[in-house]
Amino acid sequence: MASFELVQQQWKQGERRAAETPPPERAAVDRVVDALVAELRRRLGSTFTVDELVALYDRGTGWCLDFAYAIAPDAPWAWDPRTSADAAFARYVREAQDYAGGRRIRVED
Repeated sequence: MASFELVQQQWKQGERRAAETPPPERAAVDRVVDALVAELRRRLGSTFTVDELVALYDRGTGWCLDFAYAIAPDAPWAWDPRTSADAAFARYVREAQDYAGGRRIRVED
């Protein structure tokens, strides 16, 4: 499994790319990221750990392209998983039960 530190950097880069999307293209990217976050919530639920999210990412993000195309079929700039998928994972990791303040925390049982 990839390390959290490595994928977190990729996710942050995706978030930056999404934020830097030119205004005329930004709405499509935002729609795709929002849809991917909703799908991550469906796949992992509301209670998950950083490791579970990293494991899902590690299995591949090809499914994200299908979602991106379905949400924004006329916006190929919104399909790039390095932007849309990584930005969605960056946003969703903030909801992990063992994540706070930009880092993984120890959760007491």
